[in-house]
Amino acid sequence: MATTALDFANTIDVSDGDDFIPEIWSDDVIAGYKKNLVIAGRVARINHNKKKGDTIHLPVPARGAASAKAANTVVTLVVASASSVDVLLNKHYEYSFLIEDIVEVQGLPSLRRFYTDDAGYALATQVDTDLRNLAATWNSGSAYSGAVIGSDGSTAATWTGTGNGAALTDAGVRKVLQTLDDGDVPMRDRCLIIPPIEKNRLLGITRYTEQAFTGESGSGNSIRNGLVGDVYGTEVYVSTNCATVESLNSIPYRICLLFQKDAVVLAEQMGVRTQAQYKQEALGTLVTADRIYGVKTVRSEGARAIAVPST
Repeated sequence: MATTALDFANTIDVSDGDDFIPEIWSDDVIAGYKKNLVIAGRVARINHNKKKGDTIHLPVPARGAASAKAANTVVTLVVASASSVDVLLNKHYEYSFLIEDIVEVQGLPSLRRFYTDDAGYALATQVDTDLRNLAATWNSGSAYSGAVIGSDGSTAATWTGTGNGAALTDAGVRKVLQTLDDGDVPMRDRCLIIPPIEKNRLLGITRYTEQAFTGESGSGNSIRNGLVGDVYGTEVYVSTNCATVESLNSIPYRICLLFQKDAVVLAEQMGVRTQAQYKQEALGTLVTADRIYGVKTVRSEGARAIAVPST
């Protein structure tokens, strides 16, 4: 008995059954990657939480000199001399969002979680950026005119024409460290913050990856794991939030930061505060996160900006 071939043109495919196929939304979200923020954790902090005032005065007494004691004479009194550095608590940033009731009822819980997490990240990024931007006036400069280039650590960066920023070299790193040494800056708690492009370059310098320099202990070997760790007793951190500065001819350069912890302060008057309020007129919930703080370079001799190419 002959069989009749099926007419596959009449099968129920995904187009025919589209109304019966549910769409499923994941409770996970795909958010943009966060910047690697490291500066705020490396500077000195002044805890001013729950205290009044808009300015913190930091006394700066001048150091005295020893005097020779002559026989049969009274001691020589040190003449007191002091000034002050003011840290203004003038930065108040907020991040707000309003979720209407219909979205709160029908939407996934991940929606609020994302925006709450993003609020904290946005405020942290702002603090990191404000600290980073202090480097524009380091070494008695303005608009990064006090920066040096990475190749020798002493030539002033220029922003006319195409600019002259140059990649870090071993000699350049040692020279910038020497400028801190010459200024009696403590050798403890120093750090060098570099953009990813300079991490790539430093890992190509044999001195920074050879066994005698990095050692063999776990994360101490940059050949194996790519970690930029310690350069001549100075910790090295990679940040994607390093400033980009353009020359007059629009050639971009990145700014590396070398500083000792006590050279820069972050004074926090109010940490991240998150509040939620139901708004009947909007039939939704308003959520606001905010933060009050101030930043200041208090020891200019302990900080240097270094201009390097962006590519």
